[in-house]
Amino acid sequence: MSAGVEEPHAQAVGTNRDVLRIPAFRRLGLAWVFSNFGDSALYLTAAIWVKQLTGSDAAAGLVFAALGLPALLAPLTGQLADRFRRIPVLTATNVAAAVVVLALLLVRSADQVWLIYLVIFIYANASYVTSAAQSGVLRDLLEDRLLAPANGLLSSVDQGLRIVSPLIGAGILGLWGMNWVVAMTCLSFLIAALVLSRLRLREAVHSHEPDSFWATSTAGFRFLLGHALLRPALLTLVIAVGATGVLNVTIFATVDQGLGLPPEFLSVLISCQGVMSVVGGLTASAVIRRVGIPRTIVVGILLLGVSVLGSGSTLLSVVLGSTVLLGLGVPWAIIAFVTLRQQETPPSMQGRTSAATNMMINVPQVGASMLAAALLGLVDYRTLVLAMTALCLASVGPLVLRRRAADVPAA
Repeated sequence: MSAGVEEPHAQAVGTNRDVLRIPAFRRLGLAWVFSNFGDSALYLTAAIWVKQLTGSDAAAGLVFAALGLPALLAPLTGQLADRFRRIPVLTATNVAAAVVVLALLLVRSADQVWLIYLVIFIYANASYVTSAAQSGVLRDLLEDRLLAPANGLLSSVDQGLRIVSPLIGAGILGLWGMNWVVAMTCLSFLIAALVLSRLRLREAVHSHEPDSFWATSTAGFRFLLGHALLRPALLTLVIAVGATGVLNVTIFATVDQGLGLPPEFLSVLISCQGVMSVVGGLTASAVIRRVGIPRTIVVGILLLGVSVLGSGSTLLSVVLGSTVLLGLGVPWAIIAFVTLRQQETPPSMQGRTSAATNMMINVPQVGASMLAAALLGLVDYRTLVLAMTALCLASVGPLVLRRRAADVPAA
């Protein structure tokens, strides 16, 4: 969209029921349930397993590092999703993930922990490929007005499974051992692949640009940063979500020093946030329908800023209320941006812009977490909370200024 093109305000947006009436979307959603169930069940269980094998918290933490590293390969995963037909890519990726996960059956002792890291790294790459390819599938499958409810429903499925499936995985690990978790995860991926293989969709023609490898790999980044509306919206999201990386660290101090509660209480806050994130996904399309995409991003980020500020409180009611706002605000902002990106991106670049977005959001968040962990021993956690709040609230500046400039009539 050029600077002179009208921005997407409160336009016609479909409802959750509208998108659920489409059989192909229901099939895609069913595959998403099984794929995400296997994904969510494995990642936390693998960390617990490493802790059991080694007795080391640091070794267990490296599982999450292995999960985050594939974000750096986003240019490659985005190309894969744009160069080939996406339904076969999704199907093959789920089958490959199932095969890779089976390698965990070979692990018998702490000496083989390296194999767990390798498997987690490879299967985490599969989730990035899936996300990139699915973005293009949704764009080919649905009208613009149905993208917001579709993204909201898939987000709710994702968040809901992140609450339930790790508990199931940990329970199976405790009762029957890791081999049964591996079998369950493998079966989930294979069912997802079977469902996807039966999905019929007329996909957009994929162009094969004659550009260099570097040019095609960075095309998604260049498109996002060169777009008149996507650039400020993405900058707002990157700053705000990156700041939440600090919250991932300070929340431990909030529970311990601020509330005087045991560390186990963190599970209550995480569960509360997860439930509200499901609600956020289900209500996102209604908010977008009422106020439009840019304002939904701003509202979501402002809620995030308020929730971050409240997380530094010593009152339990305020911290719980902040968790509710966090669960609503983040999904609203992210779903609105993803919908905007899908609408504004050509079909041939959906995968690369999706992968680029994931990288630009996830890498700063991980970096912020590492920085906060280093500073927490030197600075009071409430100082970090205040700084993060100011950063979140300031992050809406690029998008608000862009909207004001767009509202000024041409001379």
